[in-house]
Amino acid sequence: MPRAILDESHIHPAIRDKVAQHQNAIVAEVMNAVQGNDVVVVGMGMNPMCKKARQALDAAGQAHQYLEYGNYFNTWRRRNALKMWTGWPTFPMVFVKGTLVGGAQELRALIGRGELKTLLA
Repeated sequence: MPRAILDESHIHPAIRDKVAQHQNAIVAEVMNAVQGNDVVVVGMGMNPMCKKARQALDAAGQAHQYLEYGNYFNTWRRRNALKMWTGWPTFPMVFVKGTLVGGAQELRALIGRGELKTLLA
């Protein structure tokens, strides 16, 4: 089931550029990292789940790119743009071969099932 996204035809032409450019730099940075790396973890400081995702990848011997954006006390507006872009409500956001696979729990499940290796093959 696709998630609801406001169709551009329902955004007034005078504000379309503002909507399109809002926090575009952080989204572009993550998109570039996802295109250039097999595994990317997008996280934030002080979040134990981000650390668990990275530890799971390290234990599996899987190299990854880590991008960290602020912590619980700052940078939430920038991070919110990533949540709106992906539709994923929490951090970390884990990408494998360009596909969002979820967060730390979903990543550990993929590793446990051997599916991470299949996705990377």
